[in-house]
Amino acid sequence: MQKTKEIWHNGSFLPWEEAKVHVLTHALHYGDAVFEGIRVYETANGPAVFRLKEHLERLYYSASVLGMEIPYTLEQLTEATVTLLSHCELKHGYIRPLVFNGYGVMGLNPKGSPVDVIIACWPWGKYLPHDMLDIKVSSYIRIHPRSTVADAKISGHYVNSILAVRELQGTKYHEALFLDLDGNIAEGPGENFFMVKDGSLITPPLGTILAGITRGTIIQFAKRHNIPVVERSISLQEAQAADEAFFTGTAAEVSPIRSIDDKEINKGELGPISRKIRDSYAEMVQGRDPEFSHFLTLVK
Repeated sequence: MQKTKEIWHNGSFLPWEEAKVHVLTHALHYGDAVFEGIRVYETANGPAVFRLKEHLERLYYSASVLGMEIPYTLEQLTEATVTLLSHCELKHGYIRPLVFNGYGVMGLNPKGSPVDVIIACWPWGKYLPHDMLDIKVSSYIRIHPRSTVADAKISGHYVNSILAVRELQGTKYHEALFLDLDGNIAEGPGENFFMVKDGSLITPPLGTILAGITRGTIIQFAKRHNIPVVERSISLQEAQAADEAFFTGTAAEVSPIRSIDDKEINKGELGPISRKIRDSYAEMVQGRDPEFSHFLTLVK
């Protein structure tokens, strides 16, 4: 991991090495933290953060699910993010806001713990560095929606993802795929799933999945370009018989899928709709699509 100059921590810009927490921090023991993954891209007008407002709004929502009141306004976190990027001179990379119950109490009731907030950034290239992905259905299912709040981005949820990713170590597969409690497609460990069939874009409905910012962007883009979008349950067999498939996510961006459990999709070739969405997304985040320029926050 390539470090940068500073990290914003509870209102102060600290040198990277000095941004530390106590070993008895509540979230370290119980997972009661929420976070966002946001990307900054180099554009013709300078570095720009993609959908910063929407990411921070979700951060506040996720924090509210755990009863954490963020002691800063959205405007303050926006300013802190932009200023941090300027201090670090980061033109292209990743931003990680994190809100967590800090040091002060122990036990399952975090009442009395301070709510800590950090924002970090660092250079980070393509998360899934492959032209097309070979994915495998995990032996673990996605977390049952009645056991948590599935659309909140809670740090503890990602133990489920870690287990799925670790399962693939030493294999030929690039990423895992979760099924839900009913055996239908849910999502990847850190990505939403889309498939294409007969010209329509189909994606699992909300309920057992994270409402991804990139997922919403792709749905909005598709509708504006007259690509039909359907949100419904998808069986594994239906996904394997799709014309095309791809993952989306802030880290993964748009990552086409070549095969699911060794079943090739579109004979292992990139399909036209996946190509259009992948390439158009790249133009969008890099500021080359004026129709979506309002999604970008310039770093001054």
